[in-house]
Amino acid sequence: MRDPDGLIARAGVRGDPNRDQHFLVDDRVLDRLPTYLTDIDADTSHVLEIGGGTGVLTDRLLETIGADDHLSVVERDPPLAEFLQEEFSDAIDAGRLTVIEGDALEVDLPEFTSSVSNLPYGVSSQITFRLLPEQRPLVLMFQQEFAERMVADPGTSEYGRLSVSTQHYADAELVESIPKEAFSPPPAVQSAVVRLVPREPEYDVENEAFFLRFVKALFTQRRKTIRNGIRNTAHISGLQDPDAVVDAADEDVLQKRAGAMAPAEFAALAELASEVGELEAESE
Repeated sequence: MRDPDGLIARAGVRGDPNRDQHFLVDDRVLDRLPTYLTDIDADTSHVLEIGGGTGVLTDRLLETIGADDHLSVVERDPPLAEFLQEEFSDAIDAGRLTVIEGDALEVDLPEFTSSVSNLPYGVSSQITFRLLPEQRPLVLMFQQEFAERMVADPGTSEYGRLSVSTQHYADAELVESIPKEAFSPPPAVQSAVVRLVPREPEYDVENEAFFLRFVKALFTQRRKTIRNGIRNTAHISGLQDPDAVVDAADEDVLQKRAGAMAPAEFAALAELASEVGELEAESE
């Protein structure tokens, strides 16, 4: 397998914190990342990697997936995308690798079966919520604080909108914390790897867009009771008659705060709100 420092040298680049570029160079971490997919017998027939960089993870993934499996790598930096095409030309010629130059938020993503990615931290949330609705196993690297919020339980200080939105789509597990020194240059914060295994939620949501917006609205008032949160955030949730929702909801729910509400409780309340709260036309 290729040496991370050698790849950086051949690419002729240096990490740039101002451009959110921190290259993972720790061999032990790189070796472990693909195993978080294989440990759960995930389908690796078409793996997606976002943020290929100098190819350190690309190299490990090509060694891990089967000989007939395919890897697609998205890289937004044109010089790095060109380097990946040159460095891994053998894999490209063999039909095992495709390099996609472009922004992962804008390009058409291929039909993938799973993903392992060291995401650009500045856009990690947007990319994650582009991937999660695809219902595929994901192994993604984030800032530690962000990762802890994704996997947090109700009633904890880390629990919030991100926790509910993530866990709506998948079981989320923080599988490894990664020190700053594993990167070149070291970022200002520690990182962590989250494994996301898709599953259907234990509750029914008829209007998913409203549900997610309703959760967002209530967490803007997380120190308020749900009663006050519903009334104060109608401009965010799109409810025309928030008082009708308050009148129809259980008192036990109305006395809670957002940080104590499990995803299923948010879903039940959102369904009630959509039935009696008269959603604005663009919110339906």
